[in-house]
Amino acid sequence: MKKVIETEGAPKPIGPYSQAILAEGKFIFVSGQIPLTTEGNIAGDDIKTQTRQVIQNLKAILESAGASLDNVVKTTVYLSDMNNFSAMNEVYEEFFKESKPARAAFQVARLPKDVLVEIEAIAVVE
Repeated sequence: MKKVIETEGAPKPIGPYSQAILAEGKFIFVSGQIPLTTEGNIAGDDIKTQTRQVIQNLKAILESAGASLDNVVKTTVYLSDMNNFSAMNEVYEEFFKESKPARAAFQVARLPKDVLVEIEAIAVVE
């Protein structure tokens, strides 16, 4: 059983995918979020501003599904440049203080709209 999660609190998908899927009423799979505002504009041109927007988008989607960032068990971070890893980490840690999820981070050749960062998440609902 799956349920599509949609919220106006995060940008609409820019392709044929859902913001998130609630599976079996327990797992939330949040699609990769890039630093778009709800108006569809790219937030800032630096890694810290973009990371902050990405995590705000994740947070809005999770909250619309009855969860929070504390429910996240795994994230995957995609960076356009691994030299931005430390600065991304500074912002990431602002949001994931106590409940740090498992994580992987990769440098990729290119991200949608040529942004600097994309993050996807998996959360568990209690």
